[in-house]
Amino acid sequence: MKVLCRDCLATGETKVSRCPACGSPRVVFHEELGRLSMAHMDCDAFYASVEKRDDPSLRDKPVIVGGGKRGVVTTACYIARMSGPRSAMPMYKALKLCPDAVVIKPNFAKYKHESRRIMAKLEALTPLVQPLSLDEAWIDLSGTERLHGAPPAVMLARVQREIEAEVGITVSIGLAPNKFLAKIASELDKPRGFSVIGATGIAEFLAPRPVSILPGVGPATVTALASEGLRTVGDIARADLKWLVKVLGSGGLRLHHLAHGRDTRMVDPDQERKTISAETTFNDDLYKREDLEDELWPLCEKVARQARAGGVAGRVATLKLRTPDFKIHTRRRTLAVPTQTARTLFQVARELLAAEPRGLHYRLIGAGLTDFVPAEGAADDFFAGDERKALKSETVIDGLRGKFGAGAVVTGRALKGK
Repeated sequence: MKVLCRDCLATGETKVSRCPACGSPRVVFHEELGRLSMAHMDCDAFYASVEKRDDPSLRDKPVIVGGGKRGVVTTACYIARMSGPRSAMPMYKALKLCPDAVVIKPNFAKYKHESRRIMAKLEALTPLVQPLSLDEAWIDLSGTERLHGAPPAVMLARVQREIEAEVGITVSIGLAPNKFLAKIASELDKPRGFSVIGATGIAEFLAPRPVSILPGVGPATVTALASEGLRTVGDIARADLKWLVKVLGSGGLRLHHLAHGRDTRMVDPDQERKTISAETTFNDDLYKREDLEDELWPLCEKVARQARAGGVAGRVATLKLRTPDFKIHTRRRTLAVPTQTARTLFQVARELLAAEPRGLHYRLIGAGLTDFVPAEGAADDFFAGDERKALKSETVIDGLRGKFGAGAVVTGRALKGK
């Protein structure tokens, strides 16, 4: 199979501009189409698409989902993106670029519900589904052709069509020999795309692209690589491997492999969550320690509640601060006893905050846990008496709130903040 119609799912061997069966122009052609099984699915402007689905009056309008004028862009729809707004951009900049945008506050409960519906459809194809976030996942369909009676490409086109019809949003699919290339492929023809990268011609395909497409290469690494004359993937591919390792350490070997399109990572449906965090952006900059602590407490409650729900405890507590110039400062502390309580997280985060210079203004504060262990036995340490007491108390509160609503129990610390 080299040809696939994404509308009627007809297949063929000869390249055509329109499907002979239904006349659709949405035809995928690739010499390796019938042999590839690693895919990446990415929802198209997920949060904004859900909001447009629920409010048809927004369909032809630029929509930005984000945290208000003082926050940042969470998602911009494709109409808004034509004017320049992008994810993580400060809201004030986005609104300067697109002053007619409709700004909607995020509704993560709704987005999580829709994400579960989408992931369930992928998991019906194969157990090898690895979500990266609410709106994207890797899928390994190796060995499923006999089960479904069709090659992976056909099943992916079918589930893409089902998501659009039943969930009401569009997704883009990338099909390739490995995870790295599949993720790149899913970005090639958004929105509503289906792109294929085969095993042949990878070097020529990757060579002119910026190093920023490589996993783990952020702005700081881009700058560091540029200082060594490495600006494109081809630059890295042509560089001497020993020199790369000398300059970049073990990361040099990894980038060398990626630059040649090599990626041996497997799809891991059981990959542990790396962090749980929550943050808030203020309407006005805050600088008083007590005001910052009042904002910090409910974030610690939220993080701890998620940790308990997930059955994990964190070894490392984090504090995140953003100054008015949008610089992010992250502070971490390894805990003597892994925690899943707001009490412990708040105590440590407050100490980290107290170590910061007084008088600085902040526009955002956040708290988080990372380096997780299973919750069972996490608080059984001899020195963990206070942690056990806090956990027992907070677990009781979870039960009351679950039964009677989130406002059924309000802590004294939360009342102080109000």
